[in-house]
Parts: sequence; structure tokens; C-alpha cells
Amino acid sequence: MGDPPKLRNKYSRPQRLWDVDRLKNEKGLKREFGLKNMRELWMTETQLKKYRREARRLLALTQEERENSEQKVLSKLVKLGVLKDGASLDDVLSLSVRDFLERRLQTIVKRKDMARTMVQSRQLITHGFISVNDQRVSVPSYLVDAKTEGSISYAKKIDIEPPTAPQDEKKAESTSNESKENKPDTNEPGENEKQVE
Repeated sequence: MGDPPKLRNKYSRPQRLWDVDRLKNEKGLKREFGLKNMRELWMTETQLKKYRREARRLLALTQEERENSEQKVLSKLVKLGVLKDGASLDDVLSLSVRDFLERRLQTIVKRKDMARTMVQSRQLITHGFISVNDQRVSVPSYLVDAKTEGSISYAKKIDIEPPTAPQDEKKAESTSNESKENKPDTNEPGENEKQVE
């Protein structure tokens, strides 16, 4: 049978881990897109680097050598929804991490107003409330194709609006308690009454 293959990371760490400008930029992206940790951002950056590296390699070739490979790369990115039809290899080099983060299922669920916040969007996906093409997807980093974007829906019924009735009941209870405290107690003897021992 042999030994199982060694698992490799799907991301690469930045060379300068404590660079202040990079950390500030990454924290902003993490907050904006509701990422769980920096590893998710690094995985997306690695995916972007892969496409950019391939585009640079193809640009170094002659026109005849790169015809088939160029179409494969561009059609894959168009299908993913990152590029538009008629894009060139130069457009691949101008892509940013934000373009790929916009294609995540978590982001699209929030943009379609199926969740109120990015955190709630992530929670709905991981708990199995979101389906793509009538199949339940529980991975927030799932990249949604441009064609299947319209088929995102709830897998089961859920009400994402915050409850309003219990808060109203608490307000009513607190006002009734306040009115009881303000009423004079009739059981206490008055100043003119004599106390009997």
C-alpha cells in the first residue's frame, strides 16, 4: 500500500510577517469580507498568484505557442466571474485579491441580502442553510461561478430578522414594575393613626 502522500499547505505565508502596511491592509480585508483568520486570505492570495504566474509565463511565449493555453486560462476566469468576456492576459495581471474574495459564497450571500452581516452569512453557510443549484454547501470559501450565482437560495426555511416581540414584553414589564414602585402603599399606617401594640 505504501505511505500516504505528505499533505501540503494550500497557501504560503508572507515573507515579512510583521510588515505594518501589509498587516493593516489584510486586517481591513479580513473585517470587510468576514474571514475567520488570515489563512483564508493567504489561500486566496496563493490562488491569485497561480493565475498571475501562468499569465506571465504565457506572455513570454510566442503567439502560436500560447493560443490554446491562453484560452483555457481566460475561459476559466470568465466562467468564475472574475473577468469579463473579451479579456486579455494583461487583465489577468491587473487582478487583485478583492476580485477573488467577491466570488466567495459568503460574500455573495451577504450581497444578495440573504444575511444581515458577513458573520451571519458565514454562520448560515456552515450550519447548512444555503444551497447552490439545490445542493447544500457548507463551505464559506466556495467560489461561485457566474452561471450558478442566480441559483443560490435557502436550503430550508429560516427567519433572519431579529425578534421584536420579546424586547417589547421586557419593556412592558419594566414599565409595570416602575408604576408599582411609584404607587403609595396603602397597608402602611398613616401619621394620624395610632399603632396598637
